[in-house]
Amino acid sequence: MDTVGNTRTGPRPGLRERKKQRTRDALLRAAVELFTTRGYDHTTVDEIAAAVDVSQRTFFRYFSGKEEAALALQAMTVAHFVAAVRARPAHEPPMEALRRAVLDGWDRISEVIEAVVPVELYLRMYRVIESTPVLLAAHLRRSAETEEELARLIAEREGLDVDADPRPRVAVAVFGGVIRVTERLWSTGPDVSLEAMRTLTAEYLDQVGPVLAGDWRVR
Repeated sequence: MDTVGNTRTGPRPGLRERKKQRTRDALLRAAVELFTTRGYDHTTVDEIAAAVDVSQRTFFRYFSGKEEAALALQAMTVAHFVAAVRARPAHEPPMEALRRAVLDGWDRISEVIEAVVPVELYLRMYRVIESTPVLLAAHLRRSAETEEELARLIAEREGLDVDADPRPRVAVAVFGGVIRVTERLWSTGPDVSLEAMRTLTAEYLDQVGPVLAGDWRVR
């Protein structure tokens, strides 16, 4: 998961930090453009660095390798989401806090993505991740780690022992499943705007209660 400095939060950075952020953004943009046009397996670190006219050594100052660069956009959005959950009012029930964190923070997440790449390129990168086994495996592993972090955060908010009470992990697992379903529907649908994704996410999250508690049988 990206650090706070890489998620554009906190006080306004100085000139040196802004220059470093521009270099990182340029490398990330070049990586995504190459991954989505040439394929992940056919793109090298040298080619990414050359596209920005920097050395391979400079690339490794910002990313540990191709995999981190390929998943960096998702890591940025996840970092913002976790921070948003942490900032939700303590009186909100867990599922409401998760729901409000993702929906109320949508504009900020959109800004973070579009400050680096157009949303169309973000969508294409999502498809590359879904179709590249090594990236998909890494993405799912990171998702599991994020769900565990969120479950512990929810347990802390509610004053629970996450290892003794299953509810925080169950709630986060349900929420994460809804997000994965909406991501896939959005990525294959006719409207790939971020606003369409927000609308779809809200619609599916609103179904969680009825789906879990309702009777589906036709009478």
